[in-house]
This record gives sequence, C-alpha cells and structure tokens, in this order.
Amino acid sequence: MDEKIIIACKKNQREAQRLVYEQMATKLYYTCKRYLKKEEEIEEVLADVFYIIFTKIDQLKENKAFEGWARKIAVNQCLLQLKKNLNFNLYLEDTNMQSQPFTDEVTDLEEEDLLKLVEKIPEGCRTIFNLFVIEGFSHKEIAEQLKISEGTSKSQLNVAKTKLKELVNTFYYQKAK
Repeated sequence: MDEKIIIACKKNQREAQRLVYEQMATKLYYTCKRYLKKEEEIEEVLADVFYIIFTKIDQLKENKAFEGWARKIAVNQCLLQLKKNLNFNLYLEDTNMQSQPFTDEVTDLEEEDLLKLVEKIPEGCRTIFNLFVIEGFSHKEIAEQLKISEGTSKSQLNVAKTKLKELVNTFYYQKAK
C-alpha cells in the first residue's frame, strides 16, 4: 500500500479511504471467507473491519505494516463473530461433509483447490487450522484468543489435518488416477 495513501487516510481524506477500500476489499474478503461461510456474516464483518481500519488507523505505528495490520483486524473480527456461535471447547463436531468433487479435471493440487477443501472441514477445526497454518499463530496464542486450552487447539489442528488428508485423497488422488 502506498504510504501517501495511508498518511491521507490518517487525515480522514475520503478519496484515500476509497483507494484503501478498493485495494484491500478483495484480500480482506478472502481472509474472512477462510473463517466464515455465510455471505451475510462475511459482509457484516468486512464492514466492521473497514470501520475499525478507518477509525483506528492513527494507532498504526509503521505505515509499511498496513496490510498485515488490516489482515489481523479482519482475523480478529472473524474470531469475534465465530465466538458468538461456536464453542471451541466442545469436542469437534463430526459434521457430515457433503463434499462435491471438483468439476474441473485436476492434474496438480493448486492453492485454490486446497483452500476449497479447507472450507469443507468442520468450522472449529477449520478455524484452528487457518490460525495456525495460514496466519502463523502459535497454539498458545490461539488458546488465549479463543479461550480454550492449548491441548484443544492441538487436538483440533490434528483433526483438521486428518480430515484435509482424507479430502485430498478422495478428491485429488482418486480423480488423478
């Protein structure tokens, strides 16, 4: 993100805010989509994210860190939304994963394909997987954020990995044969 745009945002300049929105909306949307399934929840959280960005941008110490800071706000808002509806302390829900095979002929497992598979694992372990693998949080940080034990975080990550392997085997390797 151009540092001049960030400085202009700190001065509440609407044009700069529009540019930030245009440059960040898609990235932050997909960050939210990794955690939330319902489109209305994603849109609501995204609106909250931009509100926080524009009202708290003066707290950003390093303008160069803007994108990471904005993504962290998005993740935190998604977690707040999930905490309203999901108890991470319950043992993993073993939801019936009604998966549809890929419609395209798959020859190489691409990042996009893997992210589609991640969407199919149960919400609790998917959240832990996203926080640990994609966002880089430690189990201790996840436990503090979600108010669960580190053991629960580790357990849910292991289940997420197991279910993801099953999905990869089912939809990738069997189809590639």
